[in-house]
Amino acid sequence: MSETNQTYSQLVERCKRGERKAQREIYEILSQKMFPICCRYMGDREVAKDVLHDGFITLFTKLNNYRGEGSFEGWARRIFVTTALMQLRKNDILREAAQVEELSPIKDEELLVNSSETNKLDAERLMELISSMPVGFRVVFNLYVIEGFSHKEISEMLGITDSGSRSQLSRAKDWLQERIKF
Repeated sequence: MSETNQTYSQLVERCKRGERKAQREIYEILSQKMFPICCRYMGDREVAKDVLHDGFITLFTKLNNYRGEGSFEGWARRIFVTTALMQLRKNDILREAAQVEELSPIKDEELLVNSSETNKLDAERLMELISSMPVGFRVVFNLYVIEGFSHKEISEMLGITDSGSRSQLSRAKDWLQERIKF
């Protein structure tokens, strides 16, 4: 077990015993890692702060469900992504993603942004661009490219078709490429 997982394991056990200091330590460690995720999905820092808060409430409420299998950060990340998606659903923002008509079929390898173009960008600028994408594009782009979900998994999460997921990703790719051309 890695040192990080041992640290999390000890903190989780302390949290389960009701130690507030351990909760604070988990918050301090994870908030720096999870806030950028919330920002990527929400596209607005103030809304992302609310999602981060809600994610921590869920995390601490469900802490007894964590069995120590796999990475604690991975388990936590899933909670924050799910919290962001629930917030988007609650505001009916994802409806746009479900209403997109299918584009011509494309291959997954065509969905990657040209690496020579992205090499010209710094990571901060790229994250700003992703955060400014239209919400349907941004959500599918994050789930597929960054989180690594399949189109089938995305379609189930968002209540859209596989082709709708592919279409959103294709449009997100086109949108991003237009903005990173120099």
